[in-house]
Amino acid sequence: MEITEIQYNVNGVNYIIRKAVDSDAEQLSMLRVTIDGETEYLDREKGEAYIDVPAFREIIRRDTEKSNNLFLVAEMQGELVGFARCQGYDLHRFSYKVEFGVCVLKRYWRIGIGTNLLEGAIQWADRNEIRKITLTVVETNEKAIALYRKYGFEIEGVLREDRLHSDGKYYNTIVMGRLRRMN
Repeated sequence: MEITEIQYNVNGVNYIIRKAVDSDAEQLSMLRVTIDGETEYLDREKGEAYIDVPAFREIIRRDTEKSNNLFLVAEMQGELVGFARCQGYDLHRFSYKVEFGVCVLKRYWRIGIGTNLLEGAIQWADRNEIRKITLTVVETNEKAIALYRKYGFEIEGVLREDRLHSDGKYYNTIVMGRLRRMN
């Protein structure tokens, strides 16, 4: 399913959301490491599970070829500032759903980039007849949880003491899902 590039202007800040392309791989590799080091809301610490440029090219290629995968990027004046992915499943019993993940550079939080990446993923999923979108979010990310609820996600479960943060404390992971309403 083709994704149309969409331009946004929020409080005088212009950015676009579009499908990832091969030439984004280098920026994505660096961007992911930077974002991972900015917050404990994500699963990785800075540098963990590093994805190099060739591996990102392969992810983009696969996501472009598979009808149940999506890779979106947020671009501002030629610089990637965030991205989101929906990853589908190859197993038939799970082929109706995708797992969603999103991250945005911290200096660009609160201007709607994450929200617009989420909206783009939901619109794509609905057009692509994806029945369910799942995601996980750390319990302390209250703004993200509220956003996901606003878009129809419901809490499906809690993974207790699922992650260890730099403060030495364990935190719960919230499992959320959004079912597309069938007509």
